Amino acid sequence: MASSETQPRFGQSVKGLLSDKVTSCSGDVIALTRQVLKGSRSQELLSQAARNMVIQEDTILHSEDSLRKMSIITTHLQYQQEAIQKNVEHSKNLQDQLRHLMK
Repeated sequence: MASSETQPRFGQSVKGLLSDKVTSCSGDVIALTRQVLKGSRSQELLSQAARNMVIQEDTILHSEDSLRKMSIITTHLQYQQEAIQKNVEHSKNLQDQLRHLMK
């Protein structure tokens, strides 16, 4: 009779251990799922950051190109300003010469 009393206790303890293991495994699966989702979200954020970097790099390259063009335009404008100043000085000299001749 002792053996029949031990049998139900053993079965109950095995069921309890099995239930605990199932609960533990379920918790582990949930934790793993959360980590995978976090990793997926991290990957999305990294992809977005990479896209933003490419956009910014293109903007920087475009800005550098614009600055180079502006520098060239500035140089040409300086040359034109110098030429105009020389022509103004030359025209003043011509005006002085004309005044002198008309006297």
